[in-house]
Amino acid sequence: MTHQTLVLRNAKIFDGKGNAPYEGDIGITKDRITSVGTVPGNSDREIDLNGLAVAPGFIDVHTHDDFAAILHPDMSFKAMGGVTSCVVGNCGMGAAPCPQAALLARAFHPHAVLPDWSGYNGYLNYIDSHSPSINIGALAGHGTIRMAVMGNEARTPTADEMGHMKKLLQEGLEAGVLGLSSGLIYDPGRHADTDELIELASIMEGTGALYTTHMRNEGTELLQSLEEAIQIGQSAGVGIQISHHKAAGRKSWGLVKESLKLIEDAQQRNIDVHADQYPYTAGSTILSATIQQGGLDREGGGLGDMDAEGIVLASTESHQEWEGQSIAELATSFGQSPQETAEAILAQEPGATVVLHSMDEDDVQTVMQHPSTMIGSDGIPTLEGKPHPRLYGSFARVLGHYSRDLGLFKLETAIHKMTGLSARKFGLTDRGELHQGTFADLVVFDQNSIVDKGTFADPNHYPEGIHHLFVNGVQVINEGEHTGARSGRSLRRSLAIA
Repeated sequence: MTHQTLVLRNAKIFDGKGNAPYEGDIGITKDRITSVGTVPGNSDREIDLNGLAVAPGFIDVHTHDDFAAILHPDMSFKAMGGVTSCVVGNCGMGAAPCPQAALLARAFHPHAVLPDWSGYNGYLNYIDSHSPSINIGALAGHGTIRMAVMGNEARTPTADEMGHMKKLLQEGLEAGVLGLSSGLIYDPGRHADTDELIELASIMEGTGALYTTHMRNEGTELLQSLEEAIQIGQSAGVGIQISHHKAAGRKSWGLVKESLKLIEDAQQRNIDVHADQYPYTAGSTILSATIQQGGLDREGGGLGDMDAEGIVLASTESHQEWEGQSIAELATSFGQSPQETAEAILAQEPGATVVLHSMDEDDVQTVMQHPSTMIGSDGIPTLEGKPHPRLYGSFARVLGHYSRDLGLFKLETAIHKMTGLSARKFGLTDRGELHQGTFADLVVFDQNSIVDKGTFADPNHYPEGIHHLFVNGVQVINEGEHTGARSGRSLRRSLAIA
């Protein structure tokens, strides 16, 4: 008989596979679940959950927490929301090579002093040796790699430059990155053509690594951009993950019905394509990308058409009085046009981030209900400003607002979208499901009270209703309080598929 280190008694167990919940106990020994169901009273410690829900810890598949995991290793803004694992390196912005990664990090962490590391292996080794509170899996960033080789050149790489980029990606693959991400509205990724991305992604064929993408256009050219993403993955022979699937800008509202049909058609052709989504009608990015993409002109650009009222300053380095105000409001204060105002802000605050109110609620719900969609917060960890509330509340919002209150889908379906589906897509073996033998990454919550609390005006609040969190068998949250435990690990693809 196995001696249980910890037993969770009287739990309502959700397995992460989408099955209906059942009542039972969970036995944990070291970092694994060793028994589920009726567990004999043979343990060092027990917690009576009195019918609270237990699920696999939430996997945030779309984050920009590469450096937050180092600068804020307690990762409270994620752990307090039930997240046990984050996938970093999205939108082409990866953690290596280090000099270029550090430049990109300035937008999110302007005052930070970061350590040096060598390649993705150095980054993942740093994660393992300094243990944040949650697990970290990394994507290699196409933009960071391209910047290291070509700077911000708007041209096709030479054969030598392509060879150099392949070597940098290969280093990441050997270190265990989960895939390659692209950000095709940002410098320098927007300068890459389809063939460049296919050639680079092709070296991942057969490894299990994915191609994830912030597509070229999420506005009126959403469908063409999705077709390009599918073409890249299919031609390279790798799986595809569409980042933050949406139709941005009023002119594009409703297009998600057609983009979901494109995903369905591709899946019927045995193409491995899925998407992630954050559960809000507003996005968030750096102000420079908004202006660069024509966010204030009549055509809109890759971010979709939007007006000055819908672009709200989220964080600045030295002008906190601007935070929470729209470009329209600031234009009135400045006595300038919205475009002139945005340019004036960037002249003083080149790393300013913004919240973009540009999506339709019906579209959000349509995408969320689709079986191809998993949950990713896409939160920007600018903790000192007014970050998008998705940084804290995405998973609680899906469970509380959309599943429980609106009845968009059953709770077990919602949990599957943030656990089992995510783990399978990203190759995280023995995570995302709750059964004997899996890692003891677990969240305990009250399904009747779980809810997100942050607003756009006042975003920095943890959700309510999350009682406990275990990461690799260690309790990180106890009765809604962070224990200080830092039991996270790097999640490496080479280990995941071994």
